[in-house]
Amino acid sequence: MTDTGAALRDLLERDELLVCPGVHDPLTAAVADTVGFDAIYMTGYGTSLSKTGYPDAGFITMPEMIENAANIQERIDVPLIADADNGYGNATNVVRTVREYIKAGVGAIHIEDQTFPKRCGHTKGRQVIPRAQAVGKIEAAADVRDERAEEFVLIARTDARGTGDGSLEEAIDRVNAFLEVGADVAFVEGPTDGDELERIGREVDGPIVYNFVGDLGSSPYVDLSSLEEWGFDLVLFPIASTLSTIANVHADLSAFADDPVGAMRDIDDDFDAQPVGSLHEFSGFPEVVEWEQRYLPDEEQEKYEGSLGDDLESE
Repeated sequence: MTDTGAALRDLLERDELLVCPGVHDPLTAAVADTVGFDAIYMTGYGTSLSKTGYPDAGFITMPEMIENAANIQERIDVPLIADADNGYGNATNVVRTVREYIKAGVGAIHIEDQTFPKRCGHTKGRQVIPRAQAVGKIEAAADVRDERAEEFVLIARTDARGTGDGSLEEAIDRVNAFLEVGADVAFVEGPTDGDELERIGREVDGPIVYNFVGDLGSSPYVDLSSLEEWGFDLVLFPIASTLSTIANVHADLSAFADDPVGAMRDIDDDFDAQPVGSLHEFSGFPEVVEWEQRYLPDEEQEKYEGSLGDDLESE
C-alpha cells in the first residue's frame, strides 16, 4: 500500500480545495472510488448508524471504528480521512487510538475535544473538556504521529463553538493551541454563517477544514469558491453516502412493497445504467477468479467453472 499520509499531504499542499465525500462502509467507499475522488472521508455518524443501528451519540467503540476504517482503506486507492471521535478517553487513551489508526493504514484522522459520551457535532447538549486537557490529547496524538508515522495527518477539531456558552473566539483559540502542539490541520465545528467562516480563515494559523453537513446542522451552505477565497484547504461532506443510501433504499423498497417484480426490474435497470459493470465485476470477482486460476490446482478450479458467466471466466 502506498503511504496514504504522504499522498494526503501532497493533496493538501495544492492550491485548490480538497473535496472529500463521506462514506460509511467499504461498499459506499468502493462506489466513491469508482466515481473518482482524490481522497475520501469516513463518517463517524454513518459508521455508527450502519454498524450498530444507533446514532452518533457515543455508542460505537474504538475497535469498531478502526475496523471500518481499515476495511475502507483496503478497498480504495486513495487516502482515507477517518473520524476518531474524541480519542476514546483521555490523553493516554489517545496514544493507543492513534497507534491503532496508523496500523489501519489510513491517511489521516480527526480528534475532537468533546466530553464522553460524545455526540454528533450538530446536536444539542454537547460539552467540551477543559482546554488544557484538550491540548494534552492533541499533543499526545502528535507525539505518536512523530514516533510511528511522520507523514500521517493529524486534524484537531474543537466543538467549543456549539456548546451552550461557546464562542467562536474560544474555538479559534483552541485550534490555534492545537496547531502549536503539533496538529497538522485545524477543524472548527459548527460555524453559523459566512462571516464566521471568513473569520476562521483569517485568524487560524494553519490549514483549515470545513465540515459541510447541509440541512443536518447549523453550518451554512456556501460555495466552494468562497471557502477557497477564505483560505480553507479541505472540505468534508460527511453524510453524503449515508443520506443517499437511506433515501434511495427507502424509495426503492417502497416501490418494491407495491410491486416486487416491477420494482426489482427497475432496480436492475438503474444499476445497469451506472458505469460499474455487473455486480460481480464491481465487487471484485474477476480478481478472485484470477487468484483461483493462478493458485488452485486444476481439479479445484473445475468446481467453479461457469459460476460467474463466460465473460468473467475468460478474463
